[in-house]
Amino acid sequence: MQINRKTNWALALGILALVTTGCNNGSNTDLSYKAAINDHFKAFPVCIWTQPKKFPVQAATADDSKTEGYDALTQEGLLTRTSAEKKVFIVSKQVNNYDLSDKGRTSWTPDSSQPGYGNFCYGNREVTSIDNSMPGTNGAGAKTVEITYHYHIANVATWANSQEMKTAYPSVAEKLSSNPSDHATLVMTGDHWEVVQ
Repeated sequence: MQINRKTNWALALGILALVTTGCNNGSNTDLSYKAAINDHFKAFPVCIWTQPKKFPVQAATADDSKTEGYDALTQEGLLTRTSAEKKVFIVSKQVNNYDLSDKGRTSWTPDSSQPGYGNFCYGNREVTSIDNSMPGTNGAGAKTVEITYHYHIANVATWANSQEMKTAYPSVAEKLSSNPSDHATLVMTGDHWEVVQ
């Protein structure tokens, strides 16, 4: 009976150690480094445009390159589309007006620095492997580590995975299918690692 309790206690401690190792607890482990980088990128999601946009927008129907992306977003229910005629001097041309739908407003990430602007963000960077880590110290004497890592895009919004979206936005298709590498500098802040901006 005494041996079983000790075995169960040892097993419980072992499981607890495994669970807590994945946290960003300031230890020099790959799991702590991953947690720090993943936590950082939760605040910086991956979006479809490199610069924020303002809606509503208008695009000429004769130019597929201007309407294709908006049409894909419309097909996913994130935008609404209405047709109109626009007069330019004496010539009139067909245009589409695009605006955020109710569903689009829930998926929209507003830009805090530019009121009325925003983006459709569809996931965030998640580390798949720590390839190299080089500990050091910074000028203030704090522990640092230089990390090289691979990542993929996780927590992907369903609308971003459609074939129409991947065709209209090749960068989305590329980001969702790749496992690129990058590097980061982490610094020990208190009792945990943080990514240096």
